[in-house]
Amino acid sequence: MESLGTFLKSRRDRVTPGEIGLRTHGTGRRVPGLRREELAQLAGMSAGYYTRLEQGQAESASGQVLDALARALRLDPTETVHLHDLARHSATPRLCEPPAEEPHRRVLALLDSLGEATPAIVLGRRGDVLAWNRSGHALHAQHIAYETPADPDHRPSIPRLFFLDPVMRDLYRNWHALAQAHVAYLRLTAGRYPTDARLAELIGELTMRSDEFSSMWATRDVADCTTGTMHLQHTVVGAASVDYQVWLQPDSPDHRLEVYTPNGPGSAEALRLLTHRSRDGVGSPREE
Repeated sequence: MESLGTFLKSRRDRVTPGEIGLRTHGTGRRVPGLRREELAQLAGMSAGYYTRLEQGQAESASGQVLDALARALRLDPTETVHLHDLARHSATPRLCEPPAEEPHRRVLALLDSLGEATPAIVLGRRGDVLAWNRSGHALHAQHIAYETPADPDHRPSIPRLFFLDPVMRDLYRNWHALAQAHVAYLRLTAGRYPTDARLAELIGELTMRSDEFSSMWATRDVADCTTGTMHLQHTVVGAASVDYQVWLQPDSPDHRLEVYTPNGPGSAEALRLLTHRSRDGVGSPREE
């Protein structure tokens, strides 16, 4: 899915000499960012060793070497984790079919304890919906049957819906920013689980079917999306703005409980109305 070398090159291209105080003496440059030898010098290693590393010809890189490269490339903490993840795995790993994901009972108990007043969903490592409460379902995907997450073979995929489902696309007024966050998190996950055949299949499908996904994937941006804001134009309650925050689960670290809270009185009233209507089955295609 991605090699250490391709990620290093993408980050090297992103850093300009002027940003780090290198003088170019007005000479023409054939690369958009740093040259290999410049990065090697900044990281305290030989240009030959760095070149072999970027080309996948070096056997391994120590944590000390990777941290030096991360500092030279000005990587943020999440990008640095991704760099280490990539270095631990082969550039061409053998894909394996992963077991079906099941949410831990304590995650489900926490979801149940939230009741319906607070919309929430439980996401697996690939962004599949493992569980949701009725208000979380109504907030995100009321056009999909509420019971769908119970079937591991047909669970809703939030990344797939984001890029391939026009109903979900129309839901978000800040779709582009949210889509970028999904792509950046998928890349982080791909570095952690390079042998996950279902993850590779999802990325391949979205690359083939969505030009926007393909363009965002090509940036090689990486992010661990734990908080943010969704600006909605909901078909049931109209305009609303909600914050999301992710709670990671120690018992199942691949799974994320995503909780949604309103921004301002108007959005709070919209969520109250949505919760009331979801309890009554209003807006659910299976129950109308």
